[in-house]
Amino acid sequence: MAGAAAASIRERQTVALKRMLNFNVPHVKNSTGEPVWKVLIYDRFGQDIISPLLSVKELRDMGITLHLLLHSDRDPIPDVPAVYFVMPTEENIDRICQDLRNQLYESYYLNFISAISRSKLEDIANAALAASAVTQVAKVFDQYLNFITLEDDMFVLCNQNKELVSYRAINRPDITDTEMETVMDTIVDSLFCFFVTLGAVPIIRCSRGTAAEMVAVKLDKKLRENLRDARNSLFTGDTLGAGQFSFQRPLLVLIDRNIDLATPLHHTWTYQALVHDVLDFHLNRVNLEESSGMENSPAGARPKRKNKKSYDLTPVDKFWQKHKGSPFPEVAESVQQELESYRAQEDEVKRLKSIMGLEGEDEGAISMLSDNTAKLTSAVSSLPELLEKKRLIDLHTNVATAVLEHIKARKLDVYFEYEEKIMSKTTLDKSLLDIISDPDAGTPEDKMRLFLIYYISAQQAPSEADLEQYKKALTDAGCNLNPLQYIKQWKAFAKMASAPTSYGNTTTKPMGLLSRVMNTGSQFVMEGVKNLVLKQQNLPVTRILDNLMEMKSNPGKQGKHILYGCSELFNATQFIKQLSQLGQK
Repeated sequence: MAGAAAASIRERQTVALKRMLNFNVPHVKNSTGEPVWKVLIYDRFGQDIISPLLSVKELRDMGITLHLLLHSDRDPIPDVPAVYFVMPTEENIDRICQDLRNQLYESYYLNFISAISRSKLEDIANAALAASAVTQVAKVFDQYLNFITLEDDMFVLCNQNKELVSYRAINRPDITDTEMETVMDTIVDSLFCFFVTLGAVPIIRCSRGTAAEMVAVKLDKKLRENLRDARNSLFTGDTLGAGQFSFQRPLLVLIDRNIDLATPLHHTWTYQALVHDVLDFHLNRVNLEESSGMENSPAGARPKRKNKKSYDLTPVDKFWQKHKGSPFPEVAESVQQELESYRAQEDEVKRLKSIMGLEGEDEGAISMLSDNTAKLTSAVSSLPELLEKKRLIDLHTNVATAVLEHIKARKLDVYFEYEEKIMSKTTLDKSLLDIISDPDAGTPEDKMRLFLIYYISAQQAPSEADLEQYKKALTDAGCNLNPLQYIKQWKAFAKMASAPTSYGNTTTKPMGLLSRVMNTGSQFVMEGVKNLVLKQQNLPVTRILDNLMEMKSNPGKQGKHILYGCSELFNATQFIKQLSQLGQK
């Protein structure tokens, strides 16, 4: 799909945000004039939407001098316009009304993440009248941006209050009809906002008799109601910069998590998945703890204070884009190669300077030399690029080292290999009881994840005697058995004991141990870690999508814009906690 239709959702949401920050006028990249200086006021929802897409520098380029939380203590800045980007909640509306009464800013551009109701709009109007600030409220917009874009074609519905749309929220036995309606309405509102931003009406497919069907029916109704009013439709014209309505429609597949419970529990082996699983990775930012000071502290000394470092892993990072889907040993090797390449370039600059006796000379002297110095001039001009390369190498060295520490401490390569064999019905080299009973192999959570995958994937549930044996081993290993209790109930209820989910017949092959240091001086000592080669797995969701796409008359054309989103980005630790809560008696 060419032109506007081919733009990724990341690009579209970024354009919509820049338009909003430019007082809802299209932002021109090459405009020579100074931007209008303004302040940005957002709530936590708005902050989560903006942070993965726009850096502080980009905000400054748009004229944002300050960005502040709505409910923080803010001083009046009477000669500056304020752009608000908030959810239309009761608390937020009250605070906006308070700002109007306190005359905090010169003018107010109110942008709501989701559509604001008429009654709340009237509350703002009454507050503006009472404060004699009607002329200061410059614009009020519904932005329809209630979703968080993490990659070009991958988004999540919410980050704040994500418990509201979690697996546990939908599956807990004591949920009321009213609470379920609220959950469904929250999901539908985010999906509707997504398609308004995309500028396309989807073809909706869902699994029947599940929460996914409830979402599909509600979303379908909301889309039809909007399309019925041609004058005010969000999918015709270019009112919100979303683009013209296109008959080249994306496919929206709504799938219930119960179709595949094993995959979120599965230990991973690719770079991005490992970072998400074992590190504090949140809205494309990873937070690491580094110990400071001497390694060997003297007796009686204070414990070392931990330094926290944050790194953004974004599409601008070429190394991340290239290697995030690669097996971890390949990533470690690539980081080492990048480091050696950087050192070679750095050494070349030093060597050229040394040859020409220019160690103490400044840049002006270098540029005045004859043609023989062309190489040196070129090397010096590439220094900014070299420094950026060095920054990325340091970033990925630190992140990869942190991941490697987890792999070695918890034997994650062993867990990954065993889980792959279980899911593909391959014979195991070692019994599950041996791994569960091994005190050096992983945390209690790792052991529980492994056993749950075995229990979910088994053709036949283990006998009561075997199950008691497993339970004893898990309890001895310090595991909480509540998740198993829930999965046992779920499997019995779904009558899946005789027809478990199939995960394909492929598996990984260990290529022998990397029993050496990868390169001389490498930080990545991979000794004892298996170099596992990934094979493509046809997981249940993949197969469902393949079947749906094969029914298309022209999949080559229509299949180019399948968009992947989820109500929550599953982290195994959080998922285990949800299963544990569901399994409590």
